[in-house]
This record gives sequence, C-alpha cells and structure tokens, in this order.
Amino acid sequence: MPQITVDYSETMEEAFDRPGFARALHEAVVEIAAAKPEACKTQFRPGAFTAYGYEDPAEHGHALVHVTIGLLAGRSAETKARLTESVLELLRGHVAEKGFALHASAEIRDLDPSYRKFDR
Repeated sequence: MPQITVDYSETMEEAFDRPGFARALHEAVVEIAAAKPEACKTQFRPGAFTAYGYEDPAEHGHALVHVTIGLLAGRSAETKARLTESVLELLRGHVAEKGFALHASAEIRDLDPSYRKFDR
C-alpha cells in the first residue's frame, strides 16, 4: 500500500519525467495520505495507441495520462480530493510541452478488504 498505476500515451514518453514525478508523487502520498515512504510503489504503463474525440488518431495531437492510487480504506473525502489535486499539479510540472494537448486525470480508490501483498 499504496498501489499506484500511471497509464499514459506512449507519444509523450520523451516529455514525461517519470522518475521525478514518481519521487514527488510518493512524497505527496506520504504527506497528504499518511502513507509509509517505503510502502509507495508506482507502475508506469505506456499506451501504444491514443484516440481523442473524433480526430484522426494518427495525428498524435493529444496525450492522455491517468493516475490511479489505491489506498487502504479510511481516508476522508477531503484527503482524497487534496491528493488528486496534488497529483494533477505534479503532472503539470513533470510533463514538458512538446506539441500535444495533455489530458490528465487522477483518482483515489479504496483497496478492497481482501487486499494482501508480500515482498520478497
């Protein structure tokens, strides 16, 4: 815990400072949601194909990024909202302007009570 997944358009690969974003994101999760620093882990998943609206997807004029943070239940709605706002602000600072329109979103979800993990 927390389980963080970042899905993003492959076309923004060179514009996205993933290591810097991960560090800043982990710091925000610790500060805002009281997570343990050593428990933060993030999986980045580039998407090979992005379509936006009715535009021709071959144009590559848009990039999408969506951050999902799974936390153990118990955080208030205010804490979750503050964390998602922080995530969006961090994305603004870690994605360079490279000729595409960036569409970013974030969500916090409670991990199911059946959640288990192990570390090797």
